[in-house]
Amino acid sequence: MTDQWLPPIHRDGDVVVILDQRVLPHREVFLRCTTVKQVVNAIRTMAIRGAPAIGVAGAMALALGARAIVAAETQTFRQKFIRLCEQVRTARPTANNLAWAVERVYSVVVENPRATVAELQNLIQQKADELLCEDVATNLRIGSWGCKVIPRGARVLTYCNAGALATADYGTAVGVIRSAFAADPTVQVYSCETRPFLQGARLTSYELMRAGIPVTLITDNAAGSLMQQKKIDVVVVGADRIAANGDAANKIGTYTMAILARTHDIPFYVAAPRSTIDPSLPDGSEIPIEQRDPKEVTHFQGKPVAPEGVKALNPAFDVTPNKYITGIITEVGILVKPYGKAIRKALEE
Repeated sequence: MTDQWLPPIHRDGDVVVILDQRVLPHREVFLRCTTVKQVVNAIRTMAIRGAPAIGVAGAMALALGARAIVAAETQTFRQKFIRLCEQVRTARPTANNLAWAVERVYSVVVENPRATVAELQNLIQQKADELLCEDVATNLRIGSWGCKVIPRGARVLTYCNAGALATADYGTAVGVIRSAFAADPTVQVYSCETRPFLQGARLTSYELMRAGIPVTLITDNAAGSLMQQKKIDVVVVGADRIAANGDAANKIGTYTMAILARTHDIPFYVAAPRSTIDPSLPDGSEIPIEQRDPKEVTHFQGKPVAPEGVKALNPAFDVTPNKYITGIITEVGILVKPYGKAIRKALEE
């Protein structure tokens, strides 16, 4: 990994090693997963999170599962592997990268109809390793494109965590910040805490501090005030799924940041790989929104912070309409309106 102190996911022989993000920043604990069930559980419980990261994790889970399949005939292996793909695909519903990665890995089985079971198992592992390396290269390219839209001396607002922890390495939105800071050390960052899971407080602030990038943590509801005081120059966020028209789903609260940015004439960028784009969905109304346990809202670190028995809603994501998005930063360039045309062209490259 670029920063040797923080490998979010990697393979150690026949073990998938995942940095447990639930206990950061106070402890660095690594989960050693040897089964599909363990990796899927890590995804569902947010031990690993972030659309590109769970895509890589899904691919590596399939490699683990493929090795564990006992089958004398290739046809039996294929049938069992298809069921495995469905199990992994549904680990979390909103991020497109997970389904995309499953399809990429499954393509190995489709494209090698005459391969033996052992050959398919090796090819699946190779594809999973390839997707991890590909994600790193993609994020570096996103950072290279994205730094062009960060003004010199900019004060950048980011929301949730779209850094190395949300990917295989480097990050998408945070990757843009890293690249901008490398070119201009006067760049500063405001990180929203991101209730209720506190990805901004626990993860983004942690990453940026370790990278030596000046960061100030703020509550989510302080963002509007800072914009009003002209203390924010640009907003850069990640995405978990982008529809064909450019509507983008990201962590709940992102939509609010986009409206605030528009109100104060501040550029609002989404940074994401093309694997996050779902061209099968015409607009954001079709994006499935994960509903998480209400206890994440009513409790903090296992302790209640609300009256017992109160009802709570905990949608994990919201959708920002494309009209609020200044540009979508991808590995092949910065997409601008009209997004439908720009997205089609980007996916063809």
